[in-house]
Amino acid sequence: MLLRCGDHRLSLARPLVMGIVNLTADSFSGDGLASDTAKAIEHAHRQIGEGAEMLDIGAESSRPGAVPTSVEVELGRLLPVLDALTGCGVPISVDTYKPEVMRAALLHGASMINDIYALRMPGALAAVADSDCAICLMHMRGEPLTMQENPVYTDVVTEVRDFLQSRVNLARTAGIASDRLVLDPGFGFGKALHHNLEMLRRFAEFTVIGLPVLAGISRKSMLGAITSRTVEDRLAASVAAALLAAQRGARLLRVHDVAQTRDALAIWLALENQ
Repeated sequence: MLLRCGDHRLSLARPLVMGIVNLTADSFSGDGLASDTAKAIEHAHRQIGEGAEMLDIGAESSRPGAVPTSVEVELGRLLPVLDALTGCGVPISVDTYKPEVMRAALLHGASMINDIYALRMPGALAAVADSDCAICLMHMRGEPLTMQENPVYTDVVTEVRDFLQSRVNLARTAGIASDRLVLDPGFGFGKALHHNLEMLRRFAEFTVIGLPVLAGISRKSMLGAITSRTVEDRLAASVAAALLAAQRGARLLRVHDVAQTRDALAIWLALENQ
């Protein structure tokens, strides 16, 4: 399986590690670098050096309860970092749902758009349809400000999978080829702990759509609820969750801790390939 990601063609024969670069002032994980462009660029290069095969850059917080950021503020945080990472050697994904930001990011070298609204915002589909970027379609119930207020599902895996399939169908109708699409079930986005655990347990069921599936669990509150660890002390839990997702079919792992995740994957893959 290959992912077309702008000028890049990524083999998904094994799970790839996507490093997170937060350009926000209120990141849930405590690593927001909104006020320090130079430090954000340094962090991005450090993740590449640790083995990140992609970077995901976000300039607006989507943590539970987050207040929306203006287009101007988001672009002001994002574009200097994107420009500095031109030619860095790995595809750059931009985490945004705003069509204006999508278009600007693609002009400044982004290879992928990671959209928590799965192209539901007016103009988003048109902003990416005629490009050659990859697109990650994520499931979210509600919006970040209110998404954790009593989320209810009858069967979370089936409902999330059906939603993702519907978004894939719409993207294909708009002319977006399947080799540009990635799916994300959206751990922590409008889901209670038991929903998140059910999605991880049955993660393989998302792969039946036939597209690569991304797992973004790193440092999330579900791990804190299980381990009672604060967000800065969830390394072991994050690596364990990423490995469990990979074993259940995840092809992209969106993580804060690149080197440690790569090491865990290396041990698993060595055993699998023996």
